[in-house]
Amino acid sequence: MKTVINLVLAACAIGLVYICYGSIMGPINFDETKKAREKEIIARLIDIRKAQQEYRTLHQGAYTDNFDSLIDFVKTAKLPFIMKVGTLTDDQLNNGMTEKKAMAIINKAKRTNKWDEVEKEGLQNFRRDTMWVAVMDTIFAKGFNPDSLPYVPYGNGAKFELAIRKDTTKAGAPLNLFQAQVAYDVYLGDLNHQELVNLKDVQTKLGKYCGLRVGDIEQPNNGAGNWE
Repeated sequence: MKTVINLVLAACAIGLVYICYGSIMGPINFDETKKAREKEIIARLIDIRKAQQEYRTLHQGAYTDNFDSLIDFVKTAKLPFIMKVGTLTDDQLNNGMTEKKAMAIINKAKRTNKWDEVEKEGLQNFRRDTMWVAVMDTIFAKGFNPDSLPYVPYGNGAKFELAIRKDTTKAGAPLNLFQAQVAYDVYLGDLNHQELVNLKDVQTKLGKYCGLRVGDIEQPNNGAGNWE
């Protein structure tokens, strides 16, 4: 009988140790896994932000809420890049010369093959040439796959929520905003349920979005992420 009691007590002790270990390591493991996953998700959100910012430059300041359009833009679009040679001197600037005027004089000389005015204004070594470079070669690392943009890492095929807002300010100026986001449930749903509930409860009480987000369609934030 004594042996049986000892075995029961030993089993209870082991159970208590396991429970204590779980209560300590559960939050730690959850937090470590959360950080590892969010590192990759944040990198993807930053890629979306880069693509949206460049998309905007070629679409009159507007963003897109369609991933297919964004992917096609990244694959095919080219951006202007101005190669600059030479600078205007203080004397030239004080005399009213601007880069626009300088290029007008130079372009006129190219058309007429008369370079007197170029020499008179001292613009022989001044050049501004526009080159067009592919978006893929400009803002993304070599080997980047544009087709991956919509998909949430660790999301089992889930896509980011993409939204835009076209509006005007009180002064009547155009207002274009975008946001891309993913909820905790999408990429943390397979982890400790109670830890996830606790995380969401804290965020909700703080009035924060329960997940990761870049940009904001409610108020301008210059495309910042909520982790920054």
